[in-house]
Amino acid sequence: MANATVQKVEKKDDSKGSNVFAAIAIVACILVGFLVWKFIMGAPSNFQNEKEMIEKGAEAGHPIAGNYLGMVFKGGYVVPVLMGLLLMSVVFSIERFVVIGKASGKGDVQKFVAKVQKQIASGNINEALAECDKQQGTVANVVKAGLLKYEEVKREGFDSERAEAAIQQEIEEATSLEMPMLEKNLVIISTLVSIGTLMGLLGTVTGMIKAFSALGSGTTPDSAQLANGISEALINTATGIGTSTLAIIAYNVFTSKIDKLTYSIDEAGFTIAQTYRRFRARANNA
Repeated sequence: MANATVQKVEKKDDSKGSNVFAAIAIVACILVGFLVWKFIMGAPSNFQNEKEMIEKGAEAGHPIAGNYLGMVFKGGYVVPVLMGLLLMSVVFSIERFVVIGKASGKGDVQKFVAKVQKQIASGNINEALAECDKQQGTVANVVKAGLLKYEEVKREGFDSERAEAAIQQEIEEATSLEMPMLEKNLVIISTLVSIGTLMGLLGTVTGMIKAFSALGSGTTPDSAQLANGISEALINTATGIGTSTLAIIAYNVFTSKIDKLTYSIDEAGFTIAQTYRRFRARANNA
């Protein structure tokens, strides 16, 4: 119980640290997106009439032919937000990749589970525990908790049903401590799928408003304003789609990895319970 309490405290501290990281990362990504848009993409050297742009501001500049930085800059104020969202997708994808990679342990999870299953089935519990210490990671931690409970109920002489229930409960409790850290920040990635699309749509609408305003202003449409409006609409659409695409791919990949880890835990837990049943059957027949 003391070890469980310590483990819960450690998990709470990890959770707080993860929340702080998420908050800092979100603010930093938006800030970096704005700075890149304002000072790199909006640099006067990216525009034809550089001097006029410096004097009159960004509206006076027209991108140099083939200069994509200047073209993206003309996408308007929605662009830095979309860039921040795209950067968030990259940052949180890398963060989840590292965390889930550590959770898998030092070796291949499937080989580890297969090896531990053989050791458990043959009654080599100490070897299985040593293998868990060697593997480390979420699956190994949960399997180790189940094996320790197996040893405990074996000493207590529980019947098969009570032992299976106790082992299963121990595995579920260990899983409930481990899994939330794996699923942490996945909600942010899934949210970026929707927000990226909606922000891209917002940029598209504002760009089209500018384009139609240019068509409706007087008898001679302002071709520059019309081009800027269409450019803003298309740039924001492309950036929003790119952000959502990256986020949904990352989300599906990580949820698939977590499902595989959960399945591995279930496999090992079933083997532990079945091994105890066989142990009790042999003890009753003896």
